[in-house]
Amino acid sequence: MKKLISFVVVSALSLSPLAMARDTQLMFSIKDAMNTPAAQDQLKQGVKFYFGDTRYPKAKREMLTTQVSRKTNGFNKSEVEACNWVFLSAMLALQKKAINEGGNAVVNIVSNYKHIEYSSRKKFECHDGAFVTGVALKGKVVKL
Repeated sequence: MKKLISFVVVSALSLSPLAMARDTQLMFSIKDAMNTPAAQDQLKQGVKFYFGDTRYPKAKREMLTTQVSRKTNGFNKSEVEACNWVFLSAMLALQKKAINEGGNAVVNIVSNYKHIEYSSRKKFECHDGAFVTGVALKGKVVKL
């Protein structure tokens, strides 16, 4: 019996780093995430968002480049659900920073997971682990 318990404990300890180390890179639609009911409801503070190299009106004032990183519990959620949820959390953080700085837009928004930039007008990068899902974004706060 002691051998069986020892085997189970050793097996669990040796496999747990593998489960915790999972970090799957996923790409999802910005448009779909921005059109969720929660995003439509919460991203209405007069702040506009421009992703990647999307053109935007000439800025009257450039304030700061800012980075946000958000995580959520991905347990018992689909990848899409978890990624859209944490994307919204990151967008809300960008919105708050823009408002606090007196800006009305965040431009040149790129994914910035582990400080590796991925620029797209259509997709954002999300990382899904065994229990945690994360999105990191970087953008410039401006007054248009």
